[in-house]
Amino acid sequence: MELPPELERIVAHEDQEMGPHQEETELVNLGTGSGKREVKIGTGMTAPLREELTALLRDYQDIFAWSYQDMPGLSSGIVQHQLPLNPECPPVKQKLRWMKPETSLKIKEEVKKQFDAGFLAVARYP
Repeated sequence: MELPPELERIVAHEDQEMGPHQEETELVNLGTGSGKREVKIGTGMTAPLREELTALLRDYQDIFAWSYQDMPGLSSGIVQHQLPLNPECPPVKQKLRWMKPETSLKIKEEVKKQFDAGFLAVARYP
C-alpha cells in the first residue's frame, strides 16, 4: 500500500532529528555605571531594528527581574518540590559524583544566591 505524498512528507519530517535553534547573539548592557544588566539579542536583524529593540528594552528594564531579590512575594507554592518518602523503605545511598572545580564553584554560587533570596531551604526527612 502506497501512502499519499503529503503523508510521506509528514512522516519524513517527523523522522528528522530536531536540534536547538542556533542564532548568533550579541550581549547588550542595559545598566548604567557599575550595575550590569545584560541581555542577549539576535544579530540577524537589521541595525536600525536592533537599536530600536535596545531602546525599548532600556525603557522597560524596570519590569525585568535581574536578581532573586527583585522577585519578592513570589509564591514558593508554585515551584515547591518535595520528596514523598515511604518510612518503611530505607533511602538508597549513591556514590559521590565529582565535577570540574569551575562547575562546582558556579553551582555553589548559584545555590548561595538562592539560599540568600529564600528560594531554597534545608529539609530534613526522617
